Amino acid sequence: MSRRVQIYVLAALGAVLVLVLYKAYRGDTLVGGSGVLAYDPKFQPLDVQEPRLHTELLERLRKLDYAGTHRNIFVATPPLPDSGPGSARPAPKPEPFVGPRLPPPPPPLQVPAEFFGYATRSASGKRVAFFTSGDDVLLVPEGDTFLGRFRLVHIGNDSADVEEIATGRHTNVQLVQPPPEQAGN
Repeated sequence: MSRRVQIYVLAALGAVLVLVLYKAYRGDTLVGGSGVLAYDPKFQPLDVQEPRLHTELLERLRKLDYAGTHRNIFVATPPLPDSGPGSARPAPKPEPFVGPRLPPPPPPLQVPAEFFGYATRSASGKRVAFFTSGDDVLLVPEGDTFLGRFRLVHIGNDSADVEEIATGRHTNVQLVQPPPEQAGN
């Protein structure tokens, strides 16, 4: 910054300081309204004879039992009239369904194979998943298809993301741990 700009900025800040001090001395505010600490000669404090909490009034309100109609204020229709004390209102009839019925959602995607492990190829760094389907063992790299209708999208540490090719639906196949007696063999 040049010396001349510094002098202008300093002069502007000095003018703002003088204005603020002058307004504060007079009791004015810069924005408008009355000052927070300004004295108001018209102010009169409330004359409270008994500055205590009236618990007897609160107790009377607690014991009050409302005897009017209990109406839901969010329903536009008026409540049904009571035919007398203790009379039960008839249950409202369900409104008939209007419009086409939506088909039920498809069942969750089932992959007829078990995910029992994975390995990482040292040359490319890609993962290969090991699946069993019956007596067959399948070695499936990420992105390849298996069993004719599934694609292995991603191999995680404890699950494999599998997509059904025809519908595009996804599911996670969890890693199956071997039984403890086979783990040491």
